[in-house]
Amino acid sequence: MDSALAEAVRESHAFGGLLYVLAPDGQALWLAVMTGGPYEVALPWTRVAVTDPMPVADAVREQRLVWIDGQEEMARRYPRLALVLPYDFALAAAPVASKATVRGGLVLLWPGDHPPQLSRDEREAVETGCRRLGALLRQAADRGDPLLPPGRPRTLPPPPGRTLSPAEAPTIAAFLDRLPEGACALDLKGCITFITPAAADLLGVDSDDLLGALPWEALPWMDVPQVEDRYRAALISQKPQTFTVLRPPDAWLSFELYPDSSGISVRITPAGKAQDTPAPKTAPAAGPGRAAVLYHLMHLATTLTEAVSVRDVVDQTADRLLPALGAQGMVLMTAEDGRLRIHGHRGYSPDLMDRFDAVPLSLANPAVSVLTTGEPDFFPTFADLKRSYPSTVHEDGMAAWAVLPLISSGRPIGSLVLAYNRPHTFSPSERAVLTSLAGLVGQALDRARLYDSKDHLSHRLQSALLPHRLPHVPGLKAAARYLPAARGLGIGGDFYDLIRLDAHTAAAAIGDVQGHNEDAAALMGQVRTAVHAHATVGAPPDRVLARTNRLLADLDPGLFTSCLYAHLDLARHRACLATAGHPPPLLRHADGRTELLDVPPGLLLGIAPDTQYPTLEFPLPPGCVLVLYTDGLVESPGVDLDDATAALAGLVEQEDPTDLDAMADALIRHAPAPVDDIALLLISFRSDPERSDDHRARNLP
Repeated sequence: MDSALAEAVRESHAFGGLLYVLAPDGQALWLAVMTGGPYEVALPWTRVAVTDPMPVADAVREQRLVWIDGQEEMARRYPRLALVLPYDFALAAAPVASKATVRGGLVLLWPGDHPPQLSRDEREAVETGCRRLGALLRQAADRGDPLLPPGRPRTLPPPPGRTLSPAEAPTIAAFLDRLPEGACALDLKGCITFITPAAADLLGVDSDDLLGALPWEALPWMDVPQVEDRYRAALISQKPQTFTVLRPPDAWLSFELYPDSSGISVRITPAGKAQDTPAPKTAPAAGPGRAAVLYHLMHLATTLTEAVSVRDVVDQTADRLLPALGAQGMVLMTAEDGRLRIHGHRGYSPDLMDRFDAVPLSLANPAVSVLTTGEPDFFPTFADLKRSYPSTVHEDGMAAWAVLPLISSGRPIGSLVLAYNRPHTFSPSERAVLTSLAGLVGQALDRARLYDSKDHLSHRLQSALLPHRLPHVPGLKAAARYLPAARGLGIGGDFYDLIRLDAHTAAAAIGDVQGHNEDAAALMGQVRTAVHAHATVGAPPDRVLARTNRLLADLDPGLFTSCLYAHLDLARHRACLATAGHPPPLLRHADGRTELLDVPPGLLLGIAPDTQYPTLEFPLPPGCVLVLYTDGLVESPGVDLDDATAALAGLVEQEDPTDLDAMADALIRHAPAPVDDIALLLISFRSDPERSDDHRARNLP
């Protein structure tokens, strides 16, 4: 696998590559192998949901090559990625597949000066690499080898450089030593691997203290955002970069960075003193580098804007913060009904969290104190925590804690605990960054709690408007499903109903009110009630729809409704249908043949008050299944409706007609991604009208 990725990078003339493996559930891509950069740069994207707005997710989901020719196009198409990596580079993402099965994704990176399009040779190299990687993933799966990385992804070493002869090495070293300016080399992680004596003199540090170190960690005066940012820019864009830094007290140094796929060469020269620029206060660097924190701060900010639910906020915070800050544990809490409620955690056992969940706000506890005062607390050691809270028992095995207030609209709404497994000194700058991060989390959490509340209310409203259980009707067996659209509040206007009229007759209705909001749901309740009322007084199908239409015309809700109504005569084994602009039903015969019932069309309800609705009468032989559905089950962008309906009929033919629940689940499972609500009602007819079955409705979240 490693050599296949390296070959794909080399043959396509890219400088870096990432291989993602599709999880068994098909919902996420995990970074397995990478080359051309350090793991830390790819850290925010070690796991990518297939639905994420990311090039590799689009490539896998849509099974096509995604090409981004530079920074401007990246900002336009993938603004979240462009915000976190604001550098000029080109990118190609392609699905990795074998035998028509997608198994992962390949991402290749080129310098920012790459031509606007891939060349034919480059495209062929990408396609060849994907085929080879797909075959290797298939072979690994056939052997039962684990495909997902057990920990962090493997990082391949850079390609070897030119090998120097024994005579060349001292000559080159002498040449560099004679230069009046300084020079050093960085590996792909940014660590110093070589430095000339002149460079060490300019930096004011012995060369032995610099080898193997990151410049912004070994030299406190280089711990400024621009230094690490220019290193990242050189690494990712593969273009030269420059910056100037003040070495206290008054020595300005100019740095020129020249990157390639194996590392970065740095030229260091004295620079003229900038006028009126105060010398920065120097202090030992503590915690992660400032640029790295700002980098992850930007990424967290962009991902939290897309977090919808409280669960999303918990997962995004844990996924982004813990690796960036070097923390090992996290707990996210809010105040509810006078108690501290834990909404999510990472790095702690569920049993321990259960003991702390719902503790009263009167308890002497750092999380409670921070929530009450809105002031953060930092405990570098357990002794510091014990001094402030003498009753604390050391149960979590951690050694240092940051307890941060979650602020929204100027008030504390909860607490965020970050825990470290070793003592940790929190510098003033790190405390400020952590407090800012908690502010972002607090705002996102407040929005998510509001969304969850609305979503819960929507589900309760939708559940109240739809049948909890279908009635017992002798001679019938029924199953129903409701699935809200993927967008909106999870509430809509689709409905279904099964009505027992007397011992030998029943009625079935299904409809779709325009919209996905409270107005649509309210009108749906009115329509369903009207249909039910007209049906129970014995009105035939055409009258039921005509009277309901008149009611909607009088109400003038500004929304139109489709509806199909069926009168079922179980004694005569016949049905009579009328439709108001609704998709035609399917009838599966006992022999498996499925036909589309050509019901004469009628206008949508609510358009014209005096509309007439023609009917269709047809036989219901024992063993047949009547399939009523709304358009969300078949409609999909770019798919012909007739083809989609024919495909639905094919699925109905394949399913067991004696197990309507399994049939309903199969039809819902094979439906397109729900951009519209879906309602489904299946009814089968028995030869024994005295037999009664338990009919269940299932309204899916």
